[in-house]
Amino acid sequence: MPIFLFLFLFLLLGYIGVPLWVWSLYLAAVLAAFNVPIWVWICFGIVAAVLNIPVLRRAIITSQVVKRIEALKLLPTISETERAAIEAGTVWVDGEFFSGSPNFQRLNSEPYPQISPELQAFLDGPVEQVCRMTTDWEIYSRKDFPPQVWDYLKQERFLGAIIPKEYGGLGFSSLDYSTVMMKLASRSFIYTATVGVTNSLGPAKLLLRYGTPEQKEYYLPRLARGEEIPCFALTEPNAGSDAASIVSEGIVFKGTDGKLYLRLNWKKRYITLGAIATLIGLAFRLRDPDNLLGKGEDVGITCALIPADTPGVVLERRHDPMGVPFYNSPLEGHDVIVSVDQIIGGVEQAGQGWKMLMQSLAAGRGISFPAACTGIAKLVTRVTGAYATVRHQFGLSIGRFEGIEEPLARIGGLTYLMEAGRIYTCGAVDKGEQPAVISAIAKYNFTELSRKIINDGMDILGGAGICRGPRNLLANIYTATPIPITVEGANILTRTMIIFGQGAIRCHPYIYAEIEALNQSDVAAFDRAFWHHLGWMVRNGFRAVLLNLSRGYLARSPVSGATAKYYRKLAWASATFAFLTDLALIFFGGTLKRREKLTGRFADILSWMYLGTATLRRFEAEGRQQSDLPLVHWAMQYAFAQIQQGFEGIFNNLPVLRELVAWWWRLNPIGTQPGDQLGSQIAQILQTPGLLRDRLTAGIHIPDDANEALGRLERAFLLSSQVEPVLKTIKAAIRAGKLSPQKPERLIAQALETSVISKQDIELIREAEAARNDAIQVDSFTLEEYRSDVKPIAVATKTPVQQQTRSMG
Repeated sequence: MPIFLFLFLFLLLGYIGVPLWVWSLYLAAVLAAFNVPIWVWICFGIVAAVLNIPVLRRAIITSQVVKRIEALKLLPTISETERAAIEAGTVWVDGEFFSGSPNFQRLNSEPYPQISPELQAFLDGPVEQVCRMTTDWEIYSRKDFPPQVWDYLKQERFLGAIIPKEYGGLGFSSLDYSTVMMKLASRSFIYTATVGVTNSLGPAKLLLRYGTPEQKEYYLPRLARGEEIPCFALTEPNAGSDAASIVSEGIVFKGTDGKLYLRLNWKKRYITLGAIATLIGLAFRLRDPDNLLGKGEDVGITCALIPADTPGVVLERRHDPMGVPFYNSPLEGHDVIVSVDQIIGGVEQAGQGWKMLMQSLAAGRGISFPAACTGIAKLVTRVTGAYATVRHQFGLSIGRFEGIEEPLARIGGLTYLMEAGRIYTCGAVDKGEQPAVISAIAKYNFTELSRKIINDGMDILGGAGICRGPRNLLANIYTATPIPITVEGANILTRTMIIFGQGAIRCHPYIYAEIEALNQSDVAAFDRAFWHHLGWMVRNGFRAVLLNLSRGYLARSPVSGATAKYYRKLAWASATFAFLTDLALIFFGGTLKRREKLTGRFADILSWMYLGTATLRRFEAEGRQQSDLPLVHWAMQYAFAQIQQGFEGIFNNLPVLRELVAWWWRLNPIGTQPGDQLGSQIAQILQTPGLLRDRLTAGIHIPDDANEALGRLERAFLLSSQVEPVLKTIKAAIRAGKLSPQKPERLIAQALETSVISKQDIELIREAEAARNDAIQVDSFTLEEYRSDVKPIAVATKTPVQQQTRSMG
């Protein structure tokens, strides 16, 4: 009996994670129970004293551990630029996943904000109006906004959305700005590229945080009114992902008037709005040969504001990114002279540019990209659900085929998840967090998920998706997809280096403290962190094993009902993730960050734990609506399938674990792909008019004009849904022998004669069929029109069905 009791206590203490002195008492009780010899007690007493008395422990054990770690380089070295990136922003819920024991009460109490009446009025007014002013096809045809759209964007302060009202801006919160961007993205990617840069990364954002009072008073009102068009110039030919290696240079010198100036030379590329910018935010390396600023010769990366009309500035060229007509340009500067007062934040902020950029990106990447990608996802959801209903093949709507249901399920389930992540992240930023790792997760995953959704949408639309023209709703989005994948940290880099590489150091409760202690040769500080870390790792090892064996049921869930199991699985995933993080650091030490295949898999697990948490938070915040459960189940099952894939990849590539546990994870997976029946439910949601479909796609622009592509498709979709009961009545009459066995559309007259349907039913059938035929048409052009640089805004050719639909509309 004592053996089982001690085994139970052993597992319980390990699972809970008790201090070292408690383990010492436990072992003392074991020794006493088994009446061991006195010499065992003496050895135990010596070891217990060394381990539990900090002075002895540091002198005898920790000092040797420090030497060993330094010799084997088990902890990564951190450069100054890496330090700035790691220290940028704050640790938010990401720290919970690295803990191995997430506090779900905290996760579910984090803000999940709702839009205000003031914002709703702006969405229904100026945002709706600017969406109506032009179509995506017109923008592509012109390769620019129409002049009246530019004027309206400036007039309504779109370009100054985040600038406080005291400076003439809209003073939007992160959620406000994100929601506006989402709706604009559903109309045209060009809106988000233009409005996004002026608000998310550029002079306005940097001025708000670092600018001098004089700089704010002068520039912010001009930026808010659109009198200044900003851009930010960072990337260079040899400094892309490694932006800290920029070679653009500024040299401090004293002018003949006794004042200090900067002589700047740069060559930048990929600069959005560069060709039309009037104010350039420039990142460069500042040198001060005569130490005029008192900061040494090599001052460091600095950010300054350069008026575009300054002599020496060259911005007369334009890139062509995938044919997507937003302004993206190379910029050059040759011996450009500006006052040192143009340094953002003044001379005091000279050399602080890298820190500025990292801190700005810490929150910015988590807002603009998720907003645009979610808007696109909702648009694709709306389009594919409608198209799958109105497009018929083999006598049926194509949405009834399982091959179409499969991508429809992905589109719908991922759209629900993305909206959850968008709002959850905005809530954190609006409460003052700057979640650098979460922002990287959001940037990478939202852009990748939108790419997956768009690809599925194009597959469903088939030929209607690839023929460009004013009727095509997805081709331009499809073409633009590689752009957000690439900018502000290419996705390969973001996944393999930033999410986990920085996250493991920044969010782990002890690693950064250990690195700092070693750098400062502080053995006492290292001792405190190291032994707590060791206990933490032991606890997570126990939790990982026991939660795996119990399939998560040992963990507690903060809720009951259908979603409780997902909280338990998240606890299981977190414990395993945290334990494997420490094992990987032991195995690979400071070289772990170069093992990018491995760190990428860790990043995937961390990402999907966050996205799953956001999904559960949405379900709770929106009142646990039972109608949403199919979407929640699909999203969570998909998330755990991705987590399972990540774990399998890690186990298969960690030498010690490959033979020991990889097989067990395949036999006892934490998740599998959602089932076909659940996928069918999601597909039906997308193809059924009503509140659930509307809520899933809420917040996007849906034209009410049946002559516009989406308006036309929506009208056909609604009519097709309305006529479905009539067609079912005809089919029932066929089965009953009242009508001859033919397609229902060919039996209208016979059905009327036999009183199976009414005259009103006939009118509805004809109207629906005309609308359906019109909606599935694609654009064509004359040879002259096709060869022209500017395609016609209206449809080039009209079929008789199209003419009939317009007269009926």
